[in-house]
Amino acid sequence: MHRDRYRFSNHVTGAVAVAVVCGTALALTAVPASAQGSFVPPSLERAVLAANDGWASANGGTTGGSAADRSHVHTVTTWAELRTALAAAAATSPAPSIIRVKGTLDALSDGAGNELACTDYAAEGYSFDKYLADYDPAVWGYENEVSGEQEDLRAASAKRQAAQITAFVPSNTTIVGVGRSARILGGSLQVKNVDNVIVRNLTFEDAFDCFPQWDPTDGVGGAWNSEYDNMVVYGSTHVWVDHNTFTDGRRPDSEQPLHFGQLYQQHDGELDIVRGADLVTASWNVFADHDKTLMIGNSDSAGASDRGKLNVTLHHNQFKNIIERAPRVRFGKVDTYNNHYVVPKAGFAYSLGIGIESQLVAEKNAFTVPTGVSAAAILKKWKDAPVTTAGNYVNGKYVDLLAVHNAEIPEETLRPDAGWTPALRTKVNDPRSVPYLVTALAGAGKVC
Repeated sequence: MHRDRYRFSNHVTGAVAVAVVCGTALALTAVPASAQGSFVPPSLERAVLAANDGWASANGGTTGGSAADRSHVHTVTTWAELRTALAAAAATSPAPSIIRVKGTLDALSDGAGNELACTDYAAEGYSFDKYLADYDPAVWGYENEVSGEQEDLRAASAKRQAAQITAFVPSNTTIVGVGRSARILGGSLQVKNVDNVIVRNLTFEDAFDCFPQWDPTDGVGGAWNSEYDNMVVYGSTHVWVDHNTFTDGRRPDSEQPLHFGQLYQQHDGELDIVRGADLVTASWNVFADHDKTLMIGNSDSAGASDRGKLNVTLHHNQFKNIIERAPRVRFGKVDTYNNHYVVPKAGFAYSLGIGIESQLVAEKNAFTVPTGVSAAAILKKWKDAPVTTAGNYVNGKYVDLLAVHNAEIPEETLRPDAGWTPALRTKVNDPRSVPYLVTALAGAGKVC
């Protein structure tokens, strides 16, 4: 392999060459120099999270379905088969299960594989044209949330869609893509109120809402609000999300129309971690071409359930052309290191959102920022909370993100020192090498 294939700098040494050949982050952290030539990674579906690899390694670690016997290993090629396999795993829980995904699983298809459209879920009497006419601000105004027949029918239609495109993951389960092209299209993977889950090597594309709700009271001019994250971790513990790609893909927001002067938003989050979820590690993923990307903690009023939880590690992820929430944090101790942020040329809001009682540590990340976007915008203050920023680089140069933010946006002055020091880390790379490492190794299809 030519040493300049990925333009690695002198800061990338040791096991990195093995990682490029193998395509796995495991080699970066687990291979002594003396053993690199003979290293063979474990079977992908049998892999467990390494010791000290982020919050998901705490309190017993995360093993998913790695110990599953043959009767609990399922290979699925359709969305219907995936949901059947998940139901079978749930029925035999707590026995561990492995689900291997091959090819594209289209959530908008029936059990026979026939393609479904949004109109297939519409409740009788629902009309989008009638919805627009009834709730046009010129008629309805902006003071009250929408209600009435068409809103009730929209909600009923949305309920039908949810029954089709959501899939629930039980405890002690590994879901893994086979090969380089495993994909979940239009579906929403729900990791809800369970423990010990691993999701790896999958592309999650275009979990979209056929029936967004108009809320005239949301913001100055109202907003369209949608459901369905590509993946949500809800009230769950010990979750490892690794080497996946999250994208709007075939249906980017930029191609959606405006209604009532606002973007007709059909996407929610790419990955959300909410409702008392805890001990999560998200590593070597690609989050691409999205608006509200990754939310940790969904409400300022959820302190009773979220306080002391929402402890999450994000490392070696790529956030490419992301408008905001990479992540936005409430309550949790969140460790964000060695990620690469490729900031879009237009529409950028912020990368790191500091919310109520959050304790975000952002260290040794790399930011690629276009001309005209200030590094001050990388941080966003939602509520007063301390934040630690150290060793971060913007366009290849060290920048004190906190100092720049406070100097240029004094009305959003942030306090230093998140009040804790992350200990659950494996290898921490020089941030100058992070863009090359993450480009080469992050995302689906790049892990053995």
